[in-house]
Amino acid sequence: MRRKPALCAFGVVIAWSGALASPAATQAAGHTNMVVSWNEIALSTFATANVPPPAANRLGAIVQAAVFDAVNGFGQRYTPIHIAASGPEDASAAAAAAGAAHEALATLFPAQKTSLDAALATSIAGLVDEEDAQSVAAGVDWGKTVADQVVAWRAADGFSSAPPPYVFNSSPGQWQATPGGTGPPKFRTLATTMPFALTSPSQFRPVGPPALTSARYAQDFNEVMALGGTTSTVRTPFQTETAKFWQLDTPTAMWDRVADSLASERHTNLLQTARLLALTNISIADATIAVFDAKNAFNSWRPVTAIAQAATDGNPDTSPDPTWQPLLTTPYFQEYPSAHSGVSSAAAAVLTSFFGEDAAFTVTSAGLPGVTRSFTSFAEAVAQVADARVYAGFHFRFACEDAMRMGEQVGAQVRGTLMQRRSETDPN
Repeated sequence: MRRKPALCAFGVVIAWSGALASPAATQAAGHTNMVVSWNEIALSTFATANVPPPAANRLGAIVQAAVFDAVNGFGQRYTPIHIAASGPEDASAAAAAAGAAHEALATLFPAQKTSLDAALATSIAGLVDEEDAQSVAAGVDWGKTVADQVVAWRAADGFSSAPPPYVFNSSPGQWQATPGGTGPPKFRTLATTMPFALTSPSQFRPVGPPALTSARYAQDFNEVMALGGTTSTVRTPFQTETAKFWQLDTPTAMWDRVADSLASERHTNLLQTARLLALTNISIADATIAVFDAKNAFNSWRPVTAIAQAATDGNPDTSPDPTWQPLLTTPYFQEYPSAHSGVSSAAAAVLTSFFGEDAAFTVTSAGLPGVTRSFTSFAEAVAQVADARVYAGFHFRFACEDAMRMGEQVGAQVRGTLMQRRSETDPN
């Protein structure tokens, strides 16, 4: 039997990055939504470990899947993600959310266990002021049990498998090593990672980039060449800031903070918030898997390579510039389609289904403290993400547009298959 957690605070304060508050400060400011509190702790944990965005996208889904199944275990109002068992009677659902998030994070990030234990103690101390201590302990214990099973399930999803052999191809249009990296492209195992909701990583694979000799290729080549270079004379200061704003933080962190903010603003209950964050993060994860399937299938070169070697592309409307460099350091994997555009579109599809097309919100970026961007719709924000990838010199616009369509498809698939309401009359 799992040992009951001690109902006392350990007196440890976690150092947080970016604009996030400490767990103790977050939870001491009166009653809070425990799902939101622990999502913020998860984002801080990822940042402290310096998890790369593609990997963080998967980890966020694992944590939020555990939280949802733990909270949903009380009443089973929705179909489960993985754990169909019911939680113990009279246990605290809020404590279960904290226990699940803590256990998932502590298992995935053992080096941060001490600070995570302190955060859990803070959560428990706040809950026992309002709920029975035995109920809180039982809830934490249930959450941990669920998280252990969810983490074990996803440990076998293929992400940690050895990547397949990679053979470099010097043909025009094919990916080549970019400045700042060596060896094969990174994160190739994402292409074969088991999705949460998609039938396969290739379910929504696009048709591929336009031919190198096409007018569309030349159009988008010349756009990124003009706007995305280090020495661009036509990119505005706002566009430069836009590129940095969307690059210097992870998609999971940026979109989760939007979800957290709107959930708090709209006072969504614990189960609604758990479902919102699980759908958002699973959409982000599955979009990441789908995008990397396509990246590995098409193996497309980045603008930094395409512009230097334009003399080989057979297009009379492109011209080489071997000195051209992108505004920001190019991610070390294939260009098509754009991962950030795809995952942002997937997250936006879920958020739109919860809050409507015209929800107003503000986005922050941990990489640019004090800078915010405000939008009147999720679609407006996603369009800016696509622009940002061009301004950074990372992507051709066709790669962003195709990824946005993929993201919409992934978001619809996740919403339509996971966490389905069991009763149409249930207000939750």
